[in-house]
Amino acid sequence: MAATDGSVVHGSKARLQDLPSIDKLLRMSAVQALVELHGHTLVAGQARALLDDLRTLALAGTLDVIDVGADAFAAALALRTQARVAPRLRRVLNLTGTVIHTNLGRSVLPQSAIAHLTAMMQGPNNLEYDLDGGTRGDRDSIVEGLICEITGAEAATVVNNNAAAVLLTIAALAGGREAVISRGELVEIGGAFRMPDVMASAGAVMIEVGTTNRTHLADYDRGITPRTALLMKVHTSNYVVQGFTSAVPESELAVLAKERRIALATDLGSGSLIDMSQYGLPKEPTPQEMLAAGCGVVTFSGDKLLGGPQAGLIVGSRELVGKIRKFPMKRALRLSKLPLAALEATLMLYLQPEMLRHELPTLRWLTRQPDAISVTAMQLLEPFRTAVSPRYEVTVEAMSSQIGSGSLPVDRLPSVGLAIAPVLAGKRGVGTALDALAVALRGLPLPVIGRIADDRLLLDCRCIDDPAELLGQLNVLARQFP
Repeated sequence: MAATDGSVVHGSKARLQDLPSIDKLLRMSAVQALVELHGHTLVAGQARALLDDLRTLALAGTLDVIDVGADAFAAALALRTQARVAPRLRRVLNLTGTVIHTNLGRSVLPQSAIAHLTAMMQGPNNLEYDLDGGTRGDRDSIVEGLICEITGAEAATVVNNNAAAVLLTIAALAGGREAVISRGELVEIGGAFRMPDVMASAGAVMIEVGTTNRTHLADYDRGITPRTALLMKVHTSNYVVQGFTSAVPESELAVLAKERRIALATDLGSGSLIDMSQYGLPKEPTPQEMLAAGCGVVTFSGDKLLGGPQAGLIVGSRELVGKIRKFPMKRALRLSKLPLAALEATLMLYLQPEMLRHELPTLRWLTRQPDAISVTAMQLLEPFRTAVSPRYEVTVEAMSSQIGSGSLPVDRLPSVGLAIAPVLAGKRGVGTALDALAVALRGLPLPVIGRIADDRLLLDCRCIDDPAELLGQLNVLARQFP
């Protein structure tokens, strides 16, 4: 609506007839520039949606006339179009204190894996082609030799995650028959993935032996029948049973399995390929140790302690891995070329063990010492205070990190970070103030994820390699807390 002199009256309300047609909107020069950038289909679709929203506002009498000008239309349409093509999957800064965070993508790939993955995606590759013979190849061959060299296994195969590795192993070795497992190892991991359900899905009849806290070799022996095909061990990496407990080691079960002529498989879950204790971290069983103990098959993850992409690795004897590889389900669970390229490059680092601590982000962060973390925290302290003052106070404090993704859940790593508390007269409103800050941090161009505990927002600095990434966007945070 215009005044008698033709100027726009600010605050006056627009009518339906003030809205342009879709054709007129698309002919605007600024909108034409959007079409050149994004194509007619997307821009026209967003323009129709914009006009629908504005009609609703006009009918309700809440649409300001200033919002129906050409510049306003073009700006609103540009924002909608950009938001529509913005990726949902985004990089974030993990300041939660959980290094291998399931919800934040678990392990971060080393630079060598990212470079190799990018190179392999830029053109055709020999995923299933034998360059020497000029014939069809096997994608497992890309990493099988590496895995066997590192673990000492006779054979290896890979699938898309460790849950698939466990499912495939049981289905191939015990489908239609019995699999014996201790009651104390009937684990449930994230997403309600339960071992009894896996057994059923694999077509195996699960035979529980022992009790929740104590299982003996004799229990396994009594559980074996003529229909038994598999003894199954599961490393309880995501919980700990303490006190009056007993479990049968793989070395003893291997003797029993050999005597009774049945297979022995163990699932390590996190599956570290190195002795973590050499870096001052808690000890985790390795595939090498399980194979040496006599296990026929060992399964473990590629994206936890190994530090690579999501994958399930299956290693063991040539006979048993051969059965697993030939099982029909294998094709449905096979690894695609993207994670396979990343896995190959990550495994290459294990041939250079002296370089692991520097090149593998997961190991670098897990072994980072509190003194070094404190230096990072101090770099962030004053800039953060400036950004959120006077509504919040910021201090540097000692914290406890954890490994994450079900690995060693009771163990903690000494760390340092920022503790941010709202400046209030009392307890009232603390939760609201902390939530507001957490939302603002998640809304930054590079979202920052911390954790709220003890009436403070904690930002653990263990996983920050470059403080500049966070420092460079604190001005955006400051504008939200004037």
